[in-house]
Amino acid sequence: MALADVSADSADITSDWRLAMRRTLRLIVLAVVAVMGALTLTAPASAAGPYCGITWGSQAKTTGSFTDREMVVGVRAGRHACYDRLVLDLGGEDAAFRSYNVHYVSRVTADGSGATIPLRGGAYLQITVGAASYDEYGNPSFRPQTREVVNVSGYRTFRQVAYAGSFEGQTDFGLGVRARLPFRVLVLPGTPNTDHIPRLVIDVAHRW
Repeated sequence: MALADVSADSADITSDWRLAMRRTLRLIVLAVVAVMGALTLTAPASAAGPYCGITWGSQAKTTGSFTDREMVVGVRAGRHACYDRLVLDLGGEDAAFRSYNVHYVSRVTADGSGATIPLRGGAYLQITVGAASYDEYGNPSFRPQTREVVNVSGYRTFRQVAYAGSFEGQTDFGLGVRARLPFRVLVLPGTPNTDHIPRLVIDVAHRW
């Protein structure tokens, strides 16, 4: 065999090997790109972070020892970009109100009798505050005309706010919401703009 023939054969083998390696590398790159794309498409929605940065959860919120020094004097509601808000205005001797228990229940019950309070919504919050809806002489400080305490028609999360009674220094409300959603409870101190009346705030997120 001539030397030139050997060199030609070696060149062909080298060329074929390089071509095969290029094809192999191209297939590997395509496989990696396909895997990364699949991982991106199947990544959980939670990886993007919680809705509006809300991390409140849906577990019960409770604090304080219940006293009879506070009174419920008003209830109102408002809409915000990420949540609906319920506000209880409180009056009495204790400006640093701290007594509440807010939790999801299968049914809201009336204070004292235990009767079921019918509510619209897919989930229900029972709100118990250490404040009566009457003063020390038995005169009402808060007396809703109907169970529809606040008009929440058109709200994204709230479905109904109902009065559930007042008994032995505490008052209950039922809050019907669209579903079991994250919520938080805040106590805002009284200010000159609120006649020094503290407020209990319940915010329920529009979604998880």
